Amino acid sequence: MPARAAPARAAVRAPARLAAAHAAARMDTMEKFGLPLPLDTPTRVAVARHPVHPMLVTFPIAFFLGALACDGAFVLLDDAFWSRAALWLVGAGLAMGMLAAIAGTIELLAVGGIRRRAASWNHFVVAVLLLAVQAVNWLQRLQGAEEAVVPFGMFLSLLGALLVAVAGWLGGKLVFEHQVGVGGDAED
Repeated sequence: MPARAAPARAAVRAPARLAAAHAAARMDTMEKFGLPLPLDTPTRVAVARHPVHPMLVTFPIAFFLGALACDGAFVLLDDAFWSRAALWLVGAGLAMGMLAAIAGTIELLAVGGIRRRAASWNHFVVAVLLLAVQAVNWLQRLQGAEEAVVPFGMFLSLLGALLVAVAGWLGGKLVFEHQVGVGGDAED
């Protein structure tokens, strides 16, 4: 009787061992995605091997933060110039943000090492949310630049500045921790 019990116990242990091996393999995969990308990871949207997305994002960052400053100047100085300047800055930031989004989305979808990282998708979602908030901000200002500033324009500009900070932090994490866009070219 004890001889028969041993195969039954082994049959019970086999799924447990298989589950443990599967969990270990899954952990190895997750740890791999936490490591930086190899320096030869290609970039798909580049000029002279320099990724385009980081070149373009500086413009919407400056324009959106400049719009917030113009909103503050309008509230303090009550000069219509500042509300019109904010309207133009939000519009220009939205246009440049769309170009940066196109370049970033191509990189995200075309490069497997980038696509497999949660930080990439987090950055993508926050950046899309930023563009959506600023689109609402711009459309509201088109109806009347001065009337749009207080309170909703100022609120949307503040929310946009917060989203710029979060998207920038996540983008920096991709560059400094995951080595996204650090080296390589489109040749695989």
